[in-house]
Amino acid sequence: MRHAGLRRLGWERWRAIDADPQFVFAPWLVGASFLLFEIENADRDLDPRVFLDYGEDFERGEEIELRQTRDGLYVVAVKSFGRVRRVRFDPSSFPSRFAFRAFAARDEKSIRAFVGQKLRKAAMSGAAAPSCEIVARAGAGELSALGPRATKIRGVPQHFDQVIAMASSRYGGAEPWRGTRPLISFLTPVYNTKASYLDQLLDSFRLQRPGAAELILADDGSTDRETTSWLDRHAGDPRLTILRAAENGGIAAATNLALSAATGEWIAFIDHDDALTPFAVDAVIETIELNPEALFVYTDELVTDGHLRPKSYVLKPAFDPVLLSGVNYVNHLSLYRRSRLTALGGLRQGFDGSQDYDLLLRYMRGLAPEEIVHLPYPAYLWRRDGSSYSANFLDRATENARRALSEDYAEDGAPARVEPALNSNLHRVRLHPPGGDWPLISVVVPSKDAFTLISRLMDDLTRKTDYPALEIIVVDNGSTDPRVLALYDDMRRTHPAFRADIVAAPFNFARQVNRGLRAARGDCVLLLNNDIEVIESGWLKEMASCLAYPSTGIVGARLLYPNGSLQHAGVIVGLGSVAGHWFCGMPGDYPGPMARLKVRHSFAAATGACLLISRPCLEAVGELDEENFAIAYNDIDFCLRAGRAGYRVVWTPFATLYHHESASRGSDETKANIDRFKREQEALRSKYGLLDYDDPAFNPWYSRDNATPRLVLPARLPQPRRFRT
Repeated sequence: MRHAGLRRLGWERWRAIDADPQFVFAPWLVGASFLLFEIENADRDLDPRVFLDYGEDFERGEEIELRQTRDGLYVVAVKSFGRVRRVRFDPSSFPSRFAFRAFAARDEKSIRAFVGQKLRKAAMSGAAAPSCEIVARAGAGELSALGPRATKIRGVPQHFDQVIAMASSRYGGAEPWRGTRPLISFLTPVYNTKASYLDQLLDSFRLQRPGAAELILADDGSTDRETTSWLDRHAGDPRLTILRAAENGGIAAATNLALSAATGEWIAFIDHDDALTPFAVDAVIETIELNPEALFVYTDELVTDGHLRPKSYVLKPAFDPVLLSGVNYVNHLSLYRRSRLTALGGLRQGFDGSQDYDLLLRYMRGLAPEEIVHLPYPAYLWRRDGSSYSANFLDRATENARRALSEDYAEDGAPARVEPALNSNLHRVRLHPPGGDWPLISVVVPSKDAFTLISRLMDDLTRKTDYPALEIIVVDNGSTDPRVLALYDDMRRTHPAFRADIVAAPFNFARQVNRGLRAARGDCVLLLNNDIEVIESGWLKEMASCLAYPSTGIVGARLLYPNGSLQHAGVIVGLGSVAGHWFCGMPGDYPGPMARLKVRHSFAAATGACLLISRPCLEAVGELDEENFAIAYNDIDFCLRAGRAGYRVVWTPFATLYHHESASRGSDETKANIDRFKREQEALRSKYGLLDYDDPAFNPWYSRDNATPRLVLPARLPQPRRFRT
């Protein structure tokens, strides 16, 4: 056995210290037909996976997703898969603590005896039995009835192979391009590039539909003989234009040189060490034809190693300017209308490492949402071997990115302040509330009794929250606890902007909130559960400042469970066939895809446990739906109605609070409550067609059956999309 990303805490106790902890075994060395892995006493639910290597590497082998658990047995029937050279067990994708044991066996009888002993021991002690999951080839009879079979998922290389097969079926019979000139000009600045990289770039271009695109290489004064010789040899290639600069002028200058020679209606950039995937041009052409009003198109991408072998995907949401203010997630592959791009003057010099980010921000100014299209096809091969400018000069690239953002978010000629996000290489634009002054916020708190919760929240709002203009409205459903009633009296005496509206009534959360909405006088209304706990004082100023993003009507916060794990990092509509919090239960510092959980971004919906709503949005959307969503999903319905009325929902990690979820409510496990919950689920599914809903903050290549999404293969290639709810 060897291990990585792990630290031993004792003989069997381990701590995962990064996002990719792994144990690796070679069963053939001991003639093992079975491997058994045991996890015990984990500090949180783990998300283990098993990888099988048939002699090449784990990335080209099998990947199997296992059930999340704190105590589990996982049996790998090695012999059912044939000649397996190595087996890798990844206990989690985040830092965690747990006990781990591994066993090898040559016969099935030993495994059954071991598992049976574990289950009997748990039964005799009254402890919960560990889960048992079997990893075996589909159709194999080994270990039948011992436990459920694990779900095999495709690793990235296998998944990508299937994606290309789907694209081949769709585009393989396309006729040659019949236009008089290419539709797309691909521009590549070249400087001392390896010949093998240029070969791979050119090969990937030759795979595209003939005549539909041109490739322009602008050499930026290369001095390396390998590069100049390659350019000399290919000077006469009919599908390639090579321009030569006399001296090195930088990426922006070389790209603009290529732009001056472009003839296509659309412009796309390819770095000199990257490449296109098969059928990339066909997928883009189809998108442009389906969206003739589009002025900008961007695609998903595939991260590769130095040899262009697939490693991971970059799967993106529909266009989100809020997310773009924190990270340049759009790049690779981006397509610009040549007329608009040239009118802007192309790339600007002086933004080395972030010249593409600066261009994006300038190009997007004034574009309407329907003019920006996301194509969820991995059209770009992004070689990550640590040799790019931004990788080698990260500090300078980050500084230039913030300078571009500072210009883009300037107010009245004054540059905006841009700071590090929760990831030091990402960005947080300091925004001012619309109008300059902090708006009056009416905090609406539904409550009944629950003295410990409501007293802490009142203290948090009046003493631990740095916000200058608050009114607090408790909509009480009939408290009888004398301590709570005395608290209300004390709040009335000490805080003139406090009101407690007490009405004894059957529990209907939406109706209770609506009472507060009707009583609110503020420019904004904050829906706040009574089981929220403040962590830092500036949380509400952060939420109010996010209303400065154009069209924003709703702002949600990052909520943590008391143990520090994620409770709310945005809602994905359609998750679990209804709606769910993605990455719920993951560690509080979990970055998410593209580190999205470290910066602000937009969602179709956010939880009503802490939800700021602007007055114009509230007046346009109306109240919560008391009839169809009395208890559950009223917040999701409200957000979706707001989205359809033209308002944006922004989530920010810079406002973080604890949520003692449902601490003040009784059990939901009664038959009446379960039936009501199912009715409200079905009402939401029916109203918004959730079985086919394409959440713009999500990606169609992600599964919707788990808070931590995995790769899936839909029945057909996903359609181009915009940010629509």
